[in-house]
Amino acid sequence: MKTSSILFAAFALTLAGSFNFPSSAMAAEEIEKSDVVAETKPADAAAMSTGEVKKIDKEAGKITIKHGPLVNLDMPAMTMVFRVKDPAMLDQAKPGDMIKFVVEKANGALTITRMQAGS
Repeated sequence: MKTSSILFAAFALTLAGSFNFPSSAMAAEEIEKSDVVAETKPADAAAMSTGEVKKIDKEAGKITIKHGPLVNLDMPAMTMVFRVKDPAMLDQAKPGDMIKFVVEKANGALTITRMQAGS
């Protein structure tokens, strides 16, 4: 019985050591600031995905893209229909064009917030 208690304690210590807990020297206010920064972090260039435009529906404000992985949304490569934040974005590309774009979840829908044609 004593051996199993010792093994359990060793396992618990090993497991606890694998987590990154904030040091006691870090003020609660610093932790709150870092949480706010993480929540409001804007999409950067690393969040840009690449894809091929398959279809554009200007009336509906949508674009169909065969894309690579959407890293910022943890989604695999596939073909999807997206809304665009600004309908003028649809004038930047035509079917067959390769584009770079950023997709974010806005009002419950996957929406392209930035797009660059010719990548």
